[in-house]
Amino acid sequence: MEARIIPICKRLFLASLLSLGAVPPAAADTGHLADYLKAGAADADGRVDLAAAGYARALAAAPASTAVALRAYREALAAGDVALATRAVAVLRGRPEAPADLPLLPLAVAAAKQDVAGATAATDALAATPLAVLVPSLRAWIAFAEGTDPAPQIARAGKDPVSQRLTAETAALLQIARGDTARGLATIQALRETGSPVDLRLSAGQLLFGRGETDRARALLAGGDPGFAAVRAGDAAQPTLGFGVSRLLGRIAGDLADQDATDLSIALARTAVIAYPANDRARLLLAAALAKDKAIPRALATLDGIAPASPYAATAGATRISILTTAGRPADALALARSGAERAGAGESDWQTYADQLSAMNRHREAADWYRRVVDADPTAWSAWLQYGGALEQAGDWPAGRVALQKAVAIAPREPLALNYLGYAQAERRVDVPQSIAMLERAHALKPDDASIADSLGWAYFIGGDLTRAQPLIESAAAGDPINAEIGEHLGDLYWTRGRRYEARYAWRAAALTASADDATRLATKAVQGLPRK
Repeated sequence: MEARIIPICKRLFLASLLSLGAVPPAAADTGHLADYLKAGAADADGRVDLAAAGYARALAAAPASTAVALRAYREALAAGDVALATRAVAVLRGRPEAPADLPLLPLAVAAAKQDVAGATAATDALAATPLAVLVPSLRAWIAFAEGTDPAPQIARAGKDPVSQRLTAETAALLQIARGDTARGLATIQALRETGSPVDLRLSAGQLLFGRGETDRARALLAGGDPGFAAVRAGDAAQPTLGFGVSRLLGRIAGDLADQDATDLSIALARTAVIAYPANDRARLLLAAALAKDKAIPRALATLDGIAPASPYAATAGATRISILTTAGRPADALALARSGAERAGAGESDWQTYADQLSAMNRHREAADWYRRVVDADPTAWSAWLQYGGALEQAGDWPAGRVALQKAVAIAPREPLALNYLGYAQAERRVDVPQSIAMLERAHALKPDDASIADSLGWAYFIGGDLTRAQPLIESAAAGDPINAEIGEHLGDLYWTRGRRYEARYAWRAAALTASADDATRLATKAVQGLPRK
């Protein structure tokens, strides 16, 4: 009996999926439904390699199915399976279901081969999509690759501000590539005044190193940004078509990193790597996008593609630690951070990363020892003193922590984070409350929209007995950050003290929803018993 029930149930299940559009009829008709369904399950679990293999079998069985091809295209890009992605593109090209980013793959493949005709055809296809903002810049790089003047293509940016921005950046890089270095650097300087991306200077630095203009490259890359430090070591590049296309695709991928556009981010970053395999910055972006899509094994494997000798090797290590932490593997992240901090030749960034991991695991005393190494390496860095002092304070060594925090404020007297931390820590301990209020007032004036700083100042007023000035600040902080348990608790304490008992209990109960287990227990007790009488 069971042997008959299972096929019947399976057919009913398949019919329901088909009615919802979850399974393309072509896949169902071929007997390869299992491949399709297993691929979907693997996709949901972030196992993109297994998903791509399943969709490859399903596409082979249903070669005309656009539904299967679309899923295969996405998983192939995530898995780095260029052959499967190319097959899927062939099925989807010219179809209404085709995604806007479909021409990116043939563009990247052509650019990697210096195939001007192929790159031109793919660029023409992009012109009819929302990614048309890339077209003038792409055509400029194609013109350069052909040996013709790219300026007429740059001039075709039109009135779209994104396209204008991209072509201005492209013009600067092509000026350097053509030997007009002074003009290119002047263009970059003009763009910096309106907020140019870090990526532009990195790319320009690579081209300058490639031209042997080492001094100019290092001057352009001055500063503490880790990317600048990486390229300053001498990361040279030649202005090939692959380099130009990769830079543009990576540029947009970087802009989308914090947006909810994972499929497009993966497509842009993957094709940036295909166009120019030496683009390790694009690999970092790809790994981050994959991790955001829960494809943790593939994200880590992508980082494996960054060689130890790469200028981005240290950043790749930090990214790996971040991915492991986000994936709920803190022990693995900590072990990796420790090995980096203890290796021969380890430096400030390695110690910082390990200290951050220890701090995240509430091992503040150990974290303080490593933050101290960072302080000793650069005693003028206020942020290092702040983290060192914060770790000491969290570890229970308030006297030493206060000294370190005071050092941070002395170095950066207009830095809101330093003022806020020291001011709040002192106020909480009823230490020099008037001075603490003065620091927090300065912090609030410097960063008036910061909910945490507003809450700190309001709480200091509360501690000092000025409930009238405390209330609007804590209320605004709670409205600005409604899931912050500490702010919610402060709001409840304020309302209770002002006799607004019902609102106080509501605030405490709401705060308990997002508080740690210990804090939630204390808040639940407050909600029942209120504040003790003084």
